[in-house]
Amino acid sequence: MGVRSDLDSNFDYEIVDEFLDHYSMMVDFMESLIIDLSKPNMYERSVNELFRIFHNIKSASGYLKIAQMAKLAAFVEDTLEVIRTEHKSVNEETINWLLSISDMFAIWRDDLKHDNELSHIKYSLLKLPDLENS
Repeated sequence: MGVRSDLDSNFDYEIVDEFLDHYSMMVDFMESLIIDLSKPNMYERSVNELFRIFHNIKSASGYLKIAQMAKLAAFVEDTLEVIRTEHKSVNEETINWLLSISDMFAIWRDDLKHDNELSHIKYSLLKLPDLENS
């Protein structure tokens, strides 16, 4: 039994289905927003939208008791809060880290879709990029 089966047995099907639909859309949107961080005219909109996405994932996955996902989303949300309040741009290291984060959430989307257990977080994602060299 995978994570989708666990969700279906503990929550109303409509809630789970809505989460999966929204989660999939947010994951699909992440990569383009991350790439847009390198464009000065797109930076502010992109960083704010990424913050909103990770906040929503944190909240929804927390409600559904998907602890691993909620914890990583909270970690990224906290990092994005620092980025959006203290920095006017991000460096390549930060963009690459965020792309790796996006990949992890995409892996989890596939785990949910195929009713697998959630893949383990890659520990390299827990090492913050150098935010000061932006």
